Formats: sequence, structure tokens, C-alpha cells
Amino acid sequence: MLNVFWSQMAADVAVDLADKTITVLIVALALRLIPESIQENFFFYGLQQAPLSEKVQAEIDKKVSRRMSLRPKIILLVAVATLFTAVAVTGISFVHFRQASIEEQTDLARGVVKVIQESFDHDRVEEYMTLGEAAEGYLESEAILSRLMQSTPNIEYCYVYQIREDGCYVVFDPDTEDTPGGDPGAFQEFDDAFMKYKADLLAGKPIPAVTSNETYGWLLTVYSPVYDSSGVCQCYAAVDINMNHIAANGYQFLARVISLFLGFFVMILTIAIWLAEYNVILPINTMAYTTGTFAFDTEGARAEAVERMEQLDIRTGDEIENLYRAVVQTTEDMVRYIAHVQRQNAVIGKLQNGLILVLADMVESRDQCTGDHVRKTAAYARIIMEELKREGVYAGQLTDAYMDDVENSAPLHDVGKIQVPDAILNKPGKLTDAEFEQMKQHTTAGSEIISRAMAMVSEDDSGYLREARNLAHYHHEKWNGKGYPCGLAGEDIPLSARIMAVADVFDALVSRRSYKEGFPFEKAMAIIEEGRGNHFDPAIVDAFVNASDEVRRVMQKRFG
Repeated sequence: MLNVFWSQMAADVAVDLADKTITVLIVALALRLIPESIQENFFFYGLQQAPLSEKVQAEIDKKVSRRMSLRPKIILLVAVATLFTAVAVTGISFVHFRQASIEEQTDLARGVVKVIQESFDHDRVEEYMTLGEAAEGYLESEAILSRLMQSTPNIEYCYVYQIREDGCYVVFDPDTEDTPGGDPGAFQEFDDAFMKYKADLLAGKPIPAVTSNETYGWLLTVYSPVYDSSGVCQCYAAVDINMNHIAANGYQFLARVISLFLGFFVMILTIAIWLAEYNVILPINTMAYTTGTFAFDTEGARAEAVERMEQLDIRTGDEIENLYRAVVQTTEDMVRYIAHVQRQNAVIGKLQNGLILVLADMVESRDQCTGDHVRKTAAYARIIMEELKREGVYAGQLTDAYMDDVENSAPLHDVGKIQVPDAILNKPGKLTDAEFEQMKQHTTAGSEIISRAMAMVSEDDSGYLREARNLAHYHHEKWNGKGYPCGLAGEDIPLSARIMAVADVFDALVSRRSYKEGFPFEKAMAIIEEGRGNHFDPAIVDAFVNASDEVRRVMQKRFG
């Protein structure tokens, strides 16, 4: 046999299950009988975006998450939260229900005690205990207590005891159907539940209601002192309320609440799944699918990518919509950037063609010693710029684009030498003053050559060539203003040219020429340091020296 709780639970679940089954069957039958054209008017999908085609929806459904999909995560979160809430609410409700039932029975007991107090003469308590039924009015009073016990099934016992040091002595104790009452004057031991109130009972003071679960089961007992005409406590009127029905009612209440919760649990899960599907899962999956199928290889494909993203029209009104707007904006920016990159590639193509045309004249007048020189000076320039950037020097100028421009254009710094005669360019001995003046012209010649190349592209796209021209024109200028061709000083000299000045001189020092052997690394570095503040920018010399290990590696490297 099932106990009260499980019996009530089984009954409630059976009723709810039958009710919901009948409801589902009715709905299913209605869907079968009502034409689809009419049914469509009653469906509410809750889409927060443009509808998807069946093909796209099928593709999205094929996607498998690496671990767990967002859908079961949301279901699990909602289920756990709902379960914890239900347990808390059910527990609190059960406790309040039980407490309210106990308070209700306590009020009943106090009312019954008042009737008992009024049913006998308080000044004749000793006579009742001595004479018992022979005392005048005793039987009438005892009959009132008997009727009180029969008035409601919850009243277990009604009695009157006199409290003494050694225990309780019967004044009134009517018989019940199951238990004979005590004779007047009979002795009763204290129940353990009352021992802590013994002092108050002996003093004739009121005590709170006492619950016990001992000899007579779960009882709620209310004792109320009875005072004689002189104000002395003669005895206590008492009533025992059977509380077993409260436990049964509590279990029935708990079973009903749980069965009710199960229905709400299913409803809450259904609503949560529905809301999550249309407000979170579908929008995210749609964005992921759409962005995953983008193609950017043609202008038409890029325009289509932006259009497809905008056509999703996600409008959840929350962070998901914010994410969608950000993705749309990012897609548009990316398309613009790709278009810009392609324009830059076209510029580079034109630049390469221009350089080929300009440099074609160099074939017959090339310096025999510049093979590794142009590569190594470019490498030294990159080392200097990286070190300056690490040290925070000229940080505003040393952007990634600027550093790339300087490194890539560094090999063109001596392009003007194509106009210097071979006899001078490759002379094994010291140049005469006239020859040196002619050699110095390679700076302005290089500037003019690159200017001709710059004329082939627009001004906005000539950043690379601008630095190439600066390098060619000013790399022989000195920090103290005693260089050539313009005699610029300090920061009036373009930064790229100041960097190239160090790189160019160092490589010339350590490289073998037709008129000299290369200097050792240490001597070359010492010469560079001697030129600090005179020939070279002090900050650039410091950076060059600080990066000496990298400089040495480049110096020792042989380019193919």
C-alpha cells in the first residue's frame, strides 16, 4: 500500500496526464480536420528576422557544435533554475502550510481550554479530587469535557490536572472509547516534553503550547492555569489535539503542489525553448551560416555578401541585434578594405612597371660593389627602426606602413649612381675634387629619377616613392649641416634619410671596395659612434649600437 503522499501524487499525476492527453488528442484531431490554408492564419512562429528558405534552414540544421549546442545549454539552464525555484517555493509553501495548520489547532485548543475552565467551580478543586463523582456537580462537569472530546475528531483528550512537585494529580479525566480516564486524585507522571516547564507549572504560570510525539502519538497540548477566588492556582485545564491529520494534509498539499509544478515545468520549458530558438539560436546560426558562405574574390561577390547580411533583418531588440549590426558594419568595412587593398595592388603594379622602365638605363653603368650593399643597408635600416620603436623614439612616425616603405625603398638610395661614369664609380684610388663633385651629383640624380617614377602614379598613392626619393636625395646630409647636396641639419633631414645615413656609412666601412679592405666590426662601430651628434642623429646611433648583435648577424650574412 502507498502512503498518503505517494497515493495523492499518483492520483494527481493520473488526472493531469489524462487531462493533457485528451487535450492533445483534440488539438491533433483539429489539425487533421482544418485545411492548411486556414491553419496558417493561426500559426505564430515568433521570427525575429527575415524568414529562411527550406534549403538554408536544412543547411543550418546540419551544423554540429564541437561540444554542446546552445539549445541544450539553454534548456539545461532553464530546467535547473526552474527546478531550484520550484524546490524553494514548494519547501517554503509546505513549511507555511504546516505552521498555519499548527497555529489553527493551537487556537482551537485555547478555545477548548477556556470552555473547560468555565465548566467547574475553581474553589472546589480539592473536594473534586477527594470525593470524585460524589462531589456535587462533578459528573456534570465531566460530561462537558466528554462532549468537548466528541465535538471534533481532532480533540484527543480533555482533562484537568493539579500540578505538584512529584507529578500530576487528576481532577477531571473522562474516559474515551480507547482509553479509560484516570480516577480523581490519581497520580500521573510528567511527560518528558513538560519537564522544562515544571518550575512554571508549580508556580501556576501560563506555559506555551507543547508538541510531543511520545506515548500518545503526535499531540499538541495546551495547559492553562485555573485560579480560585483568592487568585491561587489550583490546577491546570488541558486539552490534547491529535496532529496526525496535519501530517496527512501536509503530504497531500505537497503532492498537489508537485503535480501542479510538473505541468508548469513543462510549460516553462516549452516557452523557454521557443523564445531561445527564435531570439537567440536561430539568429546566431543564421549569422554564422551567412558569414561562412561569403565570397570576396569579385566585386559582385562582395556586394552580394553585404546585401545578404543586410537582408537577414535581425530585430530581436537586444544584444543579439547589437551583434548583428556589428557584423553587418564589419562586413561593409571589410569589403571597403578589400577594395582599397586591390587599388593599392594596382598602384604597386604600376610602380613596378615604372621602376622597370627607370632602372633599365642602369644596366651599363652599375656600381660593381652594390650587390650586397643595397640588401644589407635595407636590413640595417629595418634593425634601426625596430630598435627606435622598442625604445619609444620617434614613435609617432614609425608606423608599420612607414617602416615597410623605408625598408622596401632603401635599395633605391643610390639609384642616382647610374648617371655617374664607370671610371669614377669604380676608380680604385682616391677621387679628385672634380670627380668627387661629380659623384655627389648621384643624390640629386636619384631624386630626379624617382620623381619621374612618381609621375606615373597619383599623389595619394606615392608614399613608397616619397620615401625612396627622400633616401636618394638626403642620405648624405649630416646632422651638423655639413653634408650634401642641400646642407640640411638636425631634424630638417627626413627621418628615413637620417636612418639610411648610418646604415650606408656602416656598410661602406665594413665592406671591401676596389680601393680598400673592409674594417672590422668593432672599428666600424667605433667610427659610427664618433659621428654621433656630428654626422649622425644621436638617437639613431644609440639605437644602432643597442642592436649591435643583430647588426653583426646581418654584416656576416651572405646574400644570394
